[in-house]
Amino acid sequence: MTQDNLTAKQSDYAIFLPAISTFFATYVGKQRDPVAGPYVEPSRMPAGIPDMEMLNWLNDQQGLFPYKWSLYSAGHANLDLNKQDWKEDMVRNRDPNTFMLGDSGGFQIGKGKWEGDWKNPNCPKAQKKREAVLKWMDGIMDYGMCLDIPAWVARSPEGQAATGITTYEEAVQGTYINNEYFINNRNGNCKFLNVLQGENHADAEDWYQRMKKYCDPKQYPGRHFNGWAMGGQNMADIHLVLKRLVVLQYDNLLQEGLHDWMHFLGTSKLEWAVLLTIIQRAIRKHINPSFTISFDCASPFLATANGQVYHHIDLPHDEKWCYRMSFIADDKKYATDTRTYRDAVLQDGLVTHFDESPVSKNLLIKDVCFYKPGDLNKIGKEGTTSWDSFSYALLMAHNVWTHIEAVQRANKAYINGSWPKMLRQQHGEYLKFETIVDLIFSANNRSDAEAIIERYDRFWMEIVGTRGYVGKKTKNASTQFNSMFE
Repeated sequence: MTQDNLTAKQSDYAIFLPAISTFFATYVGKQRDPVAGPYVEPSRMPAGIPDMEMLNWLNDQQGLFPYKWSLYSAGHANLDLNKQDWKEDMVRNRDPNTFMLGDSGGFQIGKGKWEGDWKNPNCPKAQKKREAVLKWMDGIMDYGMCLDIPAWVARSPEGQAATGITTYEEAVQGTYINNEYFINNRNGNCKFLNVLQGENHADAEDWYQRMKKYCDPKQYPGRHFNGWAMGGQNMADIHLVLKRLVVLQYDNLLQEGLHDWMHFLGTSKLEWAVLLTIIQRAIRKHINPSFTISFDCASPFLATANGQVYHHIDLPHDEKWCYRMSFIADDKKYATDTRTYRDAVLQDGLVTHFDESPVSKNLLIKDVCFYKPGDLNKIGKEGTTSWDSFSYALLMAHNVWTHIEAVQRANKAYINGSWPKMLRQQHGEYLKFETIVDLIFSANNRSDAEAIIERYDRFWMEIVGTRGYVGKKTKNASTQFNSMFE
């Protein structure tokens, strides 16, 4: 087996964390079950991928593409660590040299999945979940996010009905309660990130001023949170991101050894992968040499669930950068076709370009398009698709490799002198984003740094945010609820 070691290729880039889906994790974990396993019969495994661990990037010995970093959400997890759960085994019993960031489940509160009066510190339902999340984080996570209640819950009909939270202020109060519980009951095994929310610049500033104390070692010596997670407008608006980082610098809340990590939630654009690397390097150079930025998205899994396959990493100089995905091959005629997956989709004109992954290199087209005409699925019916459930797992692994590869390839292209159009100012001085960021963090004082940010106000409006927002166009307006859930 030839491995493509993506961990070794990571260099000093901002770190992409695949947001592992429970569907995919179940295939890796349940295949290990010595009693009920194997989850997938050996006869169904592709000839080129006879062992499920080959799809597990957290397994640096057996994985086709070892990659040590990932994210997993408490919102999808079995939080009871006292019982064996094989579908969780990919996360629970991963290689100790890997890194896992735990998402807290604030999304589930916002969507009304975790019921309870979260603004009441004595609500039994909320307290039970609060305790379970903290024990889960402290038990198996390297870093975890505090259990924030996102500001948009006040606009979520499901969230309002399940939590009783109807205003921004009530979301803040609920987050206070969770932060106090976490900071006073954590056991020290997991480092925690203080989540910053707010749907516009004013609310984001208010949220920060009220929550920053939880990262202050003077106020919480030995118990303070260990970094930051950027949610809401903080993750979508580069103007706000730069302003916040300058404030953190001069509030002394980016200290080496104390606040070494910052995570950006739900970030999938390749331009932002490069943008965050540029910021990380500037912070390391001027403020904290141990500072690391990470970002996550579930796109590789969601794309597959929607029947789409990543097939092209497209990085044209001074143009838009992207990874392309399409509905490619789902046809029962391929169930006996022994061509490689790549050869079949190219030769049949399904796509014009296909970036081969370590997974696809080991797949025949019939390994994915498994059902023949007349075959019955698991519920005893003949469906319209040629894919069985394992087909999705195979393509998810391919998509994960392609997404990581795209992020690393984009950063490498930038280092070698290419850049996406978004990161070059289109007006005025025609400066690159990197030049301006270095000016900001090398400034002699806070007022000078903030003046530089405001000087390039027009540039920030040209940088499309991670949710499709553009700079200050959303500064004073609340965003639409549905856009929070791409």
